[in-house]
Amino acid sequence: MRFADIAVNLGDPMFQGVYHCRPKHTADLPAVLQRAKDTGVDRILITGTSLAESKTALELAKQHGLHSTAGCHPTSTSEIDVDADGVEAYFAKLEALVKENAGVERRIISIGEIGLDYDRLHFAPKETQLKHLPRLLLLSKTFGLPLFLHSRHPDAHIDLVAALRSVGWDSTWPGGVVHSFTGSAEEMRQLVDMGLYIGINGCSLKTPENLDVIKIIPLDRLLLETDAPWCGPTSTHASFAHIHKGLNVVDKVKPEKFVEGKGVKGRNEPAEVSVIAHIVASVRGVKVEDLASAVWDNTTRLFYPSA
Repeated sequence: MRFADIAVNLGDPMFQGVYHCRPKHTADLPAVLQRAKDTGVDRILITGTSLAESKTALELAKQHGLHSTAGCHPTSTSEIDVDADGVEAYFAKLEALVKENAGVERRIISIGEIGLDYDRLHFAPKETQLKHLPRLLLLSKTFGLPLFLHSRHPDAHIDLVAALRSVGWDSTWPGGVVHSFTGSAEEMRQLVDMGLYIGINGCSLKTPENLDVIKIIPLDRLLLETDAPWCGPTSTHASFAHIHKGLNVVDKVKPEKFVEGKGVKGRNEPAEVSVIAHIVASVRGVKVEDLASAVWDNTTRLFYPSA
């Protein structure tokens, strides 16, 4: 089987051995990526969450033969207003980054992570997020790249749908995915009816209600991700019942007891997208091979249409 992980935060300090600003072990990113490759993860999309992080994501993509997104996460939108050179300059820098590196060969293949997050308004007020969202969305149309969207909170879903419609979203756009989806069945259906894909990771599998939604996502609209180093499935999640004993793809130790060749407890890795595939297949009652094949095709159709 081959897998694609459409959401990995490879620029996170955890992959440099730093946890909560404290170094715990040597950087092990090459080993993390090798484990992913050994597990059949052939495509990884590195998430850009701000102007600086989008540049970091791009550099990592170039170094490791991967791909990245470019955008400004809703909780980072406050940085747009305080940019030393002004709002127009911020967007000019972001647009230049995309223009110079758009496409499979130059490595930026999606606009994101952008959207709305009403669960963490202490990072960026609702008004700030809404003010900048239309212009961020339109980068997709300008550069012909699919959207990598964030939506957290039922009211954020309503406003995100409204924002998409306000900028003219329709079937002529390059498409997009709402990643790390945790919404209701009704929200999922609305997004799918708009032509969007649904990205599933461990955070999408926490509750019985989440699993009920997983069962009814149209197979041709399903994408898989880890959102590493975050969002791994845990023993407190409803999905835990679907993790069989032989599904441990990364042996892990505590950060302070790190050894070369091992993963780290509490740190999710792209290799573990295969675990998400097995869970989703089990929840849906299908063969994981069939699910993985369909999701690979979906990923190719959205992010690698020329492949």
